[in-house]
Amino acid sequence: MVEVSFRGNRKEFFLWEYPDAPPLNAAVIVDVERGEDLGHIHAIGELAAKRSGGCAHGCGAEMPSRKALRLANSKDRTQWDELIRLNEEARRKAMEKVRSNGLGMKVSDAEWQWDRKKLTLYFTAEKRVDFRNLVRDLAALFRTRIELKQIGVRDEAKRLDGIGRCGRQYCSAAWLPELRPVNLGVAKEQRLSLNPSQISGACGRLMCCLRYEHDFYVQSRRRFPKEGRIITTATGEEKVVSIDIFSERVTLRREDGEARTILLTEFNQEVAGGGATPATFIEEDELHADPIFAEDISPELMYTAEHEMPPPREKLVVDVPPAADRDAATKRRRGRRGGRRGRGGNGSPPDSNGGAA
Repeated sequence: MVEVSFRGNRKEFFLWEYPDAPPLNAAVIVDVERGEDLGHIHAIGELAAKRSGGCAHGCGAEMPSRKALRLANSKDRTQWDELIRLNEEARRKAMEKVRSNGLGMKVSDAEWQWDRKKLTLYFTAEKRVDFRNLVRDLAALFRTRIELKQIGVRDEAKRLDGIGRCGRQYCSAAWLPELRPVNLGVAKEQRLSLNPSQISGACGRLMCCLRYEHDFYVQSRRRFPKEGRIITTATGEEKVVSIDIFSERVTLRREDGEARTILLTEFNQEVAGGGATPATFIEEDELHADPIFAEDISPELMYTAEHEMPPPREKLVVDVPPAADRDAATKRRRGRRGGRRGRGGNGSPPDSNGGAA
């Protein structure tokens, strides 16, 4: 099994049936739907099989059905270089057709198949778009099979790639196997600024690193006392002001206002000498006591493995009378309203103007 990467950080798995394994980053021609395509070897052997079981684009426990046909030759690579220029040209022409049809969508990228039997256009849109007329126009323009794929802003950043505010390549484009939703609760537990402009990436959503670094912060904070708790140490009762999980330091403040910063190991020794057990500093429910605010995801995705779903609300049960009783009560109410309509305010019959005689 080999994992092959294509344009836009798209990866798929194929079978390599030759005795010699292909070298990494080698260009290969693979079998795809209705034709052939060119990609580069990303992983082989056991690593490819492991990634196939854990990646979102993997095959799971099954083997892939498509095959890698052969290594690409110099002519194939020359044709691939020509497609790079044609991809950008196709994207610009497709965007002109979008404007002429008045559609609210942005064409992010265009990808020609290596044999030019299919053109895939990736676009983003805030609402549902009816692009049936657009597909007909594009098919008449390019004379090939057209496929339109709507992607999210995170997938758009993964395809286009770039450099993040940390100075390194986007995690989604470099190594992150799956783009999972990120909520604001992970930023709160990491003691980060809740200003979206400071914790958002180039895609405009919360940075992916907040999610995969969250487990580290959760495990590290279990070793520290909760901020704001009163702890009995060797010097008496002190309040935990702040903690630093990287330098493993705890800042304490006594009742008279004097503050001190000590190492976590020293803090554990002092607390153990005061009669408390270091392992019982922080309860499990206190670690996630703050509410979770969703970014732009469904309620089912707001709660991760660390944030369980709240119990369902109790249903309100109302006793409904039988149908016969409901009909009788309705008739009585209608009869009373009809009798009041035929009388004046003082019980006399109405005059010609509708008032009381």
